Amino acid sequence: MKNSDGFVTGTLASRVAEQLLAKIRADNLVAGVRLPSEQAMAQHFGVSRTVIREAIARLKADGLLETRKGSGAFVRDPGPYHPIDSSNRSIEGSIQSLLNLIEVRRVMEAEVAALAALRRTPAHLAEIDYALRHIEEAVAAGADGVKEDAQLHLAIAAATGNPHWVRLMEVFGQPIRSAILVTRANEARSVNFSRQVRAEHQKIVEAIAAGDPARARAAAADHMTQAAQRVQAADLEFWRGDGGEFVRRLDNQES
Repeated sequence: MKNSDGFVTGTLASRVAEQLLAKIRADNLVAGVRLPSEQAMAQHFGVSRTVIREAIARLKADGLLETRKGSGAFVRDPGPYHPIDSSNRSIEGSIQSLLNLIEVRRVMEAEVAALAALRRTPAHLAEIDYALRHIEEAVAAGADGVKEDAQLHLAIAAATGNPHWVRLMEVFGQPIRSAILVTRANEARSVNFSRQVRAEHQKIVEAIAAGDPARARAAAADHMTQAAQRVQAADLEFWRGDGGEFVRRLDNQES
């Protein structure tokens, strides 16, 4: 489900997992029964196949389903009914906190990028280009690129010529760096994700350099929207490992 700004809301995969488990119970499906294809379930629940795969992964992790390569997903003996386990719910709450922060950043960064496109000077553009180049250099050197990524967004804020935007970024500095840490850790696991992030950064910088505030605003907003969608697309293994640890740290900073 998406809100009016295009953000995915809630934890869709967990809701589908619970609905799927409820349907298995309601239909009295016994151990060994093969579930319909991903495409058929996606149409039934009105979601993407990615969401169905994540829902299956959740039920598999809880011992309720098993998958067989080339054959699909099969019911296991689930034992007494229980919803998705509490550790998953804790992770889901942390993920939602991260999505909430990305939503705030979407509004802030879109306006900052638009103003930067209107007011940037050659010196500002040099700083922005320097920050963009340093992200790639850091990643190539084996670093996570978090500090460099945050610096790019600060350089764009400085290009507005309004020091209050920079201060606002600094007020949110630690939560933003933590959010970048989570999103970059997730994005680093996929070559496609990493390419998308580079392309999104490049679009923002090009729009600012061209002095096009509408394009800069749209590019920055899209970057945050895509970040939220990449968070939603991350698999359960990521959230039960490093991803879950990162978002719990973010939660601790906000509390």
